[in-house]
Amino acid sequence: MSDVCIVGIGIHKFGRTDGVSGLDQGVYAVRQALADASIDWPQIQFVYGSSDAAGNPDTMVDRLGLTGVQFINVRNGCAAGGSALFSAQMAIKSGEFELGLAVGFDKHPRGAFNALPGEYNLPDWYGEMGNMVTTQFFAAKIMRYMHMFGISPLALGRVAEKAFRNGVHAPHAWRRHPVSLADILDAPLVSDPYTKYMFCSPAEGGVALILASEKKARELGKPLIRLKAATMRTRPAHSFEVFAPSLDVVEDDSKPRGTASRIASADAFRLAGIGPRDISVAQLQDTEAGAEIMHMAENGFCADGEQEQWLSEGRTEIGGALPVNTDGGCLACGEPIGASGLRQVYENVVQLRGDGGGRQVPGNPRTAYSHVYGAPGVSAVTILER
Repeated sequence: MSDVCIVGIGIHKFGRTDGVSGLDQGVYAVRQALADASIDWPQIQFVYGSSDAAGNPDTMVDRLGLTGVQFINVRNGCAAGGSALFSAQMAIKSGEFELGLAVGFDKHPRGAFNALPGEYNLPDWYGEMGNMVTTQFFAAKIMRYMHMFGISPLALGRVAEKAFRNGVHAPHAWRRHPVSLADILDAPLVSDPYTKYMFCSPAEGGVALILASEKKARELGKPLIRLKAATMRTRPAHSFEVFAPSLDVVEDDSKPRGTASRIASADAFRLAGIGPRDISVAQLQDTEAGAEIMHMAENGFCADGEQEQWLSEGRTEIGGALPVNTDGGCLACGEPIGASGLRQVYENVVQLRGDGGGRQVPGNPRTAYSHVYGAPGVSAVTILER
């Protein structure tokens, strides 16, 4: 079976864009991607679109053109964009189509995400107790992890410091000013051990990716950025997830528990026929600084507890052994839910094309990895290769 290729990419700047709707931002990204692929909207055979708070994506046909295109909406928490991409590549792999689009956009109101218990099949009392406040859950989760594996608050600060430093060089990032490690660590606490600089913010933005069969990509004359693997998985038994926070008693709690991310990652590496050491650059879900740390291990790049040394030695920096979140990730870009997972893949295409400018990974990277995670324990992973 031939590979699915990414032949066009487009992005609308993340952050806050007053007077521009989420749909407007998605349309902007689609038009950018069409121009990048040197094709016109009527050539698109199908679309998978994701949005959480900015309306139904399929309504963008009013702006792009009423061609009768098949357009399916995807809503899957923070993994919505990754799920849209997974679905799009499957449509091409099936042989039914040869040119399609994955698009995601959002425009969240200011303030924390307002998740409702009923949306996750939870009783009202769960929210009344404050358990839907994600900052509290993520703080409790990282506290447990830090205790079990010897991770210090300094490591959390280093993740955030790197994110803001990388974001300076990403035109699409929201936070484009460096923040010192001292300022990050000394900032007001939101939920212990996290200070205000260690959480991402709900945001706005749009991303579009045009996918093609290898045959069609060659016809278009585009460099072959191959989607070697795309996986999406839900949580297994005994995992510890946002909005699914119970922990079963197990005989040896020091052993890694199964998670949606571990399953999706292992399957992606199997499909791509490579391993973690073969990856040149990675984008990992960093809703908060500790998420990047935990996901380094869950995606197979290091063992639990090794992150402290990795960060102190600069292994995840732009010029390190495994650059992580080269555009600043969610911490610098913010998180418009529908677009966030697609932003990661957009950034990886930029890196594989060598177009990263001040954030470009040196050494002519050939492989790129993306991982997105959301409630209540869903994860999507992609592996690109050129």
